[in-house]
Amino acid sequence: MTMQRLCHLSSICAAVGLMTFSIPVSSAPPVNDYPTQARVEYVNECIGKHDDSLANVYQCSCTIDRIADQLTYDDFVEAITYARYSGLPGEGGGLFRDSDKARAIAKRFRLLESEAERECGLIKN
Repeated sequence: MTMQRLCHLSSICAAVGLMTFSIPVSSAPPVNDYPTQARVEYVNECIGKHDDSLANVYQCSCTIDRIADQLTYDDFVEAITYARYSGLPGEGGGLFRDSDKARAIAKRFRLLESEAERECGLIKN
């Protein structure tokens, strides 16, 4: 039966109309709502880091969710950037490893990430 035919039955159309108006609408997204692309990139990198097994997709998804509970997206981008590039050699890597701020941010992110991985079952105690 097509929707047009169903709408000839007034009780069904009334029920469908009521359902559409009863859906709550949130005016603001969660504070730490990361873009889907960022979550997918993190999960893919996490899977590659942990035995390159798709079996870890749920644990890696859990990990980024735990990180998102602790860091805003902007803080996450800054922290993961410092953590990733702190090992770059030479003068170019100095920005990411030589200042106290860079070391503190990278260390905080690595600690947060390892705690999240442990809580999500990626790292065994």
